[in-house]
Amino acid sequence: MIETFSLPIEALTGDAPRKIYVYLPEAAEADPEARFPVLYMFDGHNIFFDEEATYGKSWGIGDWLDETGTGLMVVGVDCDHTPPTGRLNEYSPFDFSSRWFGQVEGRGGLFMDWLCDTLKPLIDERYPTLPERETTWIAGSSMGGLMSLFAISAYNQVFGKCAALSPSIALTKSQIIPLIKETDFAPGTVVYMDMGQQEHEGGRRGLRALERTISALMDKGVLVNYRTVPGGAHCEATWQRQIPFFMETLFYEPGLEFLEPEEDEAPEEAELDPEEVMEEETESEE
Repeated sequence: MIETFSLPIEALTGDAPRKIYVYLPEAAEADPEARFPVLYMFDGHNIFFDEEATYGKSWGIGDWLDETGTGLMVVGVDCDHTPPTGRLNEYSPFDFSSRWFGQVEGRGGLFMDWLCDTLKPLIDERYPTLPERETTWIAGSSMGGLMSLFAISAYNQVFGKCAALSPSIALTKSQIIPLIKETDFAPGTVVYMDMGQQEHEGGRRGLRALERTISALMDKGVLVNYRTVPGGAHCEATWQRQIPFFMETLFYEPGLEFLEPEEDEAPEEAELDPEEVMEEETESEE
């Protein structure tokens, strides 16, 4: 079940209503006492419905969750569609300029402040959430992937896990990597990252930034699961196919170890009867 409501982000777009999507698992109706982890996602208009997606193709994440019976809430927030750089400003944690986009004013911190201080408390009040850090996750693609890495670093006290698909790291690598290096990550922080094979083939610049980001996260003790997507491109169709992979990572529970049997639990060796041994040896000699 997907519900929607509107909520302004005053620091970014004033009183203009912003559409919020909330996916509730079927188990929420079956068991009113049940509580669920929450995955916050960027570009909410792209994650559920093809007819609302920018390029006519969504992730279809609600369908996947229904089909698999996964006990997870998903909260998607529509982006700022104001031309020419509304979305880029909102989904960049830092100022940057490029020959493709011109000058971009990084307002991602304002967005994350709103999400953590306004939206999350509202969601926790209205819906059957597990509000703790360990069960509060965040995910996105492209600039949303960059924002997910920013969120897991700058707001690590709120989010325990993130999924960053095709993150646009190269645009702000001189700021996001130092932020990661300076962050005191809580134990058990988990990050899923991926990049499409076709994106790798687009140039070494983005690949080097990706490698440096992964290295910085691992040096800080973050549990990183990275994948190169065979044949993957920078588009919703590719990101949709990665849902099973990043969901498996998000539901991974750090700290579980294989248990070795205690010494006193080892199987005891059977005591042999000397007379039986002699009889067996005699029979074998005959």
